[in-house]
Amino acid sequence: MKVKSAAVRRGVWYDALSKTERAIVDLTIKCVENVRSPILTRAITRILGKISQTLQKCFIEKAQEAGSDLAKHLSMVAEKWGNKTAQKWKHDKKFIRFLGVTALNT
Repeated sequence: MKVKSAAVRRGVWYDALSKTERAIVDLTIKCVENVRSPILTRAITRILGKISQTLQKCFIEKAQEAGSDLAKHLSMVAEKWGNKTAQKWKHDKKFIRFLGVTALNT
C-alpha cells in the first residue's frame, strides 16, 4: 500500500504499470492479508521492482534538473566574486547531482 500511494503521489502509477499490473496490486491489497502463493509473490515482487525503479529514475532526473539550475546560478555568482574556476561548476555532473539531491531533500 505504501509503494502504491508513493507511485500515485509522484504520478508514475499509470505510466510505469500496465492495466493488468495495476489490477494485480489493487486486488492483492483488497483481498489478501498475507501472500502465500509463490506465483503471486513473484508477480508482486516484479511489479514493486518496476515501480521502485521508476520512482528512483524520476528522483534522479528531478535532482539533475534542480541541480543544473542551482549550479548555473552559483557559478555566475562565484564568477562575479572573482572565482576563476567557477565557470566549470555548471558542467560538473557530481556537483550538479549534489546540489539537486540537497535541494530536493530540503
